[in-house]
Amino acid sequence: MSKPKGTPAPKSKSKPQPKSKSKKPFVIGAAVVAAAVVLGVASYQATSPGSGTKSAASSDAVEPPAGTFPELEKLARRDGKDPLAQGRADAPVVMIEYADFKCSYCGKFARDTEPALVKKYVDAGTLRIEWRNMPIFGAESEAAARAAWAAGQQGRFWQFHTAAYAKGSKEKGFGADRLRELAKEAGVADLDRFVRDADGDAAKAAVKKDQDEAYGLGATSTPSFVVNGRPLAGAQPLDTFAQAIDEAAAYKAARTAGPKGTGK
Repeated sequence: MSKPKGTPAPKSKSKPQPKSKSKKPFVIGAAVVAAAVVLGVASYQATSPGSGTKSAASSDAVEPPAGTFPELEKLARRDGKDPLAQGRADAPVVMIEYADFKCSYCGKFARDTEPALVKKYVDAGTLRIEWRNMPIFGAESEAAARAAWAAGQQGRFWQFHTAAYAKGSKEKGFGADRLRELAKEAGVADLDRFVRDADGDAAKAAVKKDQDEAYGLGATSTPSFVVNGRPLAGAQPLDTFAQAIDEAAAYKAARTAGPKGTGK
């Protein structure tokens, strides 16, 4: 089976990691969680056929979907005031997206897949999408991430997201003038405040927090996702995301209902 498409992060100067599936912990904030594998390996297991784990829809024991790590579900912030999220804070399924505005595969997902997920699942109250900035392509990636955060402070993050990921937008770069132009296109009301916010310490801290979370998970490419504790890597086909969301929602419903519909 070929690996899912995704954009690799720049190589570090450290010694190359062995290709074997050695066990490594996830890191959530300051706590080290003894999960079995890093995100890339977990993603492969979650999307590979014949994994041997039954989905919630077919299991009387209410087993979680294949490749799910309960500790990773805690990454969902579920902050109703988070401007970098869309969907109900209490939605049964949360999909966390780690992405970079200079990433071609992230743009493909944003244009070709995400709108369909929003229409089918977010609008229906089943799914919440929480964005995490994971800039991996240098200064312009960092600047675009901070600019997106700044647009969010005026309630225009998702409009900025759409403008930045529009076809051909990445090729124009993300210099200061271009970012201001994107903010204007996104309907950001106070452009001077936008510039101040994007250059401020709060924006830098917010981006670093998201980036550290992604690297702590072992994510090495964009886009990377966690769907109710189930990692997925790369711009997967729509059906892959739909299956993960459907299985997560069915599992959540089964747990709520209790064994054989007892409600316990």
